[in-house]
Amino acid sequence: MSRKLEGKIALVTGASKGIGAEIALQLAAAGASVAVNYSSSKEGADRVVAAITGKGGKAVAIHANLTDPKDVQKLVAETKKAFGPIDILVNNAGIYEFAPLNDLTPEHFHKQFDLNVLGLLLVSQEAARAFNPGGGSIVNISSGVSTITPPNSAVYSATKASVDAITSVLSKELAPRKIRVNSVNPGMIETEGVRAAGFHEGDMRKWIESITPMGRIGTVGEIASTVTFLASSDASYITGETLHVTGGLR
Repeated sequence: MSRKLEGKIALVTGASKGIGAEIALQLAAAGASVAVNYSSSKEGADRVVAAITGKGGKAVAIHANLTDPKDVQKLVAETKKAFGPIDILVNNAGIYEFAPLNDLTPEHFHKQFDLNVLGLLLVSQEAARAFNPGGGSIVNISSGVSTITPPNSAVYSATKASVDAITSVLSKELAPRKIRVNSVNPGMIETEGVRAAGFHEGDMRKWIESITPMGRIGTVGEIASTVTFLASSDASYITGETLHVTGGLR
């Protein structure tokens, strides 16, 4: 991989496993110093950091609960202390739970909106204050569900539709500061979380593959390479976009 992010400072939320871990690894391979945020899996975050430093890269693991403004302030302050002003923010942290209308509860709603939407806004707010004066790139990890809107996903799909809207709004607010804001909307990707939920095999996967023009689910590498592109100067005139990496499923 070319070192197109040489000297850049990146913060990746929810980077201890899955898509976030691969994003951290690819940003580091492109030359960025990476703050690997985690909420529960210190072991996973340490593993990502070790993989980066083992190849001569720079990375630190930083714990933060992104629904807590004080934790978010600490996360950004520690990133800046470790490496300097931020050039790249990847808002990857998020959770998903599915439930039919009949089973929706305030808890189900708040659990997802507090992290997927409020957490993303809090981190973006704090990180933008610590961005390099020359600008940079924010990449939000949204989801193909924001437009696919499968049954039983009312709350999760709503959080990701919110992320798409926030991406568009912030791209306009932050453009004068030369901060680009885009989102990547993955389809079904084979991750630890998808496997743990049992979605990597059986009816759910078969259904997704049957309606996906490319006929398969995606990989974490295919999402991370898209994020790396949007984070780099290769995407210097791209902002406010929602890039669906879904194998053609819309």
